[in-house]
Amino acid sequence: MTAPGTLWLVPAPLDLGAPETPLDAVLPQAVLARAAALQHWVVEDAKSARALLKRVAQHVPLAQPLQALQLVELPRPPKGGPRPGTAAVDWRALLAPALQGRDLGLLSEAGLPAVADPGSLLVAAAHEAGVPVQPLSGPSSLMLALAVSGLNGQNFAFVGYLPQEAESRTARIRELEATSRRLAQTQLAIETPYRNAALLQALVQGLQPTTRLSVSVGLTLEGGFTRSAPVAAWRRQPLALPDRLPAVFAWLAG
Repeated sequence: MTAPGTLWLVPAPLDLGAPETPLDAVLPQAVLARAAALQHWVVEDAKSARALLKRVAQHVPLAQPLQALQLVELPRPPKGGPRPGTAAVDWRALLAPALQGRDLGLLSEAGLPAVADPGSLLVAAAHEAGVPVQPLSGPSSLMLALAVSGLNGQNFAFVGYLPQEAESRTARIRELEATSRRLAQTQLAIETPYRNAALLQALVQGLQPTTRLSVSVGLTLEGGFTRSAPVAAWRRQPLALPDRLPAVFAWLAG
């Protein structure tokens, strides 16, 4: 019986949609070497994956020409959640190369796969199928933002995206602030870049003045920055956020 290959969780730089960061500034050489050696991939987006592997090849030659690599895209979840009659995803089929003894890479568009990105169900399927899973070191916008925030890094929660509808979003913000106060827990959220300004305004208006709010924009990119201050200071000195760079929002109730 053929031993299974390994599912490698390959990090990507955080420069999607922004000027490119030198890969060797954000990814270890061992990660570049592993990525160059893989011939089978499951990816969030094939176009961006090919662009990244082309950049990898500038540092480490690929085991096969880019056109010969097998790239399969992750199924995109239906908007609004699964619908009746929707066919279930055959996650085991995506693991076919690994089940046949070949190593397989999992790649998202930015950051660590399966963390605030698609892929966790593939990882779960790998564990169930007896396929070894190995993560590789690389940038995670959530962890970088938490580290640079000055907020509680011992107790934190990632809450994903907040509701877009104003009333529901405000209610969610106040609910999360109450949780933060009760548990002394930092709350982390993200948003689609073009909605950055709207989320910041909702947080500044909806949080208490003493709550500490930290916003990190374009981490690891040239010109990336973090501002961390009480909400009262945000109200006195508003800050305009770019609408094309990813941001991470974190807050801790006082």
